Amino acid sequence: MRELGSRIRKMRKREGVSIEKLSKETGISVGAISYWENGKSDIKGDQLIILAQYFECTTDYLLGND
Repeated sequence: MRELGSRIRKMRKREGVSIEKLSKETGISVGAISYWENGKSDIKGDQLIILAQYFECTTDYLLGND
């Protein structure tokens, strides 16, 4: 899951989006996003799909399977 956190942070920074803004626009808690970015928690499938749709990328990309 370390790759996932790195990819989320990378996509967020590239888009110029704060964790708070990402949280507000996706309905995913700030805490969950922070935990993923720091490799402290696993992501649920539905949340992974929400992030992939938000960043207009594949779930495979976010998981590091590119």
